[in-house]
Amino acid sequence: MPDDTVTIPLAELPVGTMSARTLANREIVVCRTKDGIFALDNICSHAYARLNEGRLRGTRLICPLHGAAFDVRDGRALGAPASRPLATYQVRLVDVVVEIEITTQRTTASEQAADE
Repeated sequence: MPDDTVTIPLAELPVGTMSARTLANREIVVCRTKDGIFALDNICSHAYARLNEGRLRGTRLICPLHGAAFDVRDGRALGAPASRPLATYQVRLVDVVVEIEITTQRTTASEQAADE
């Protein structure tokens, strides 16, 4: 497995939970919701706080520091005080293992809007 890939057994990530990982010197949070499995930057874009210490409510990831909210599906900021989205990463499910590769960073919601 390359240094820029992390795996998590699916059984270790029940629906409604999240798990923090360090990958290629980046902190990421992997969230499993009823909508799927998503990987995002683990540091709040508003203030330095680890999002895995916050709450996951459906597809909303809530920062423990000031309550900023993000959509885990695309990283967009949903509520103040955050206004910048989080970077998201492609997730693959291979058999019963979740794979996240840091080199497959997806475009954030704001970058998509800027391109339109």
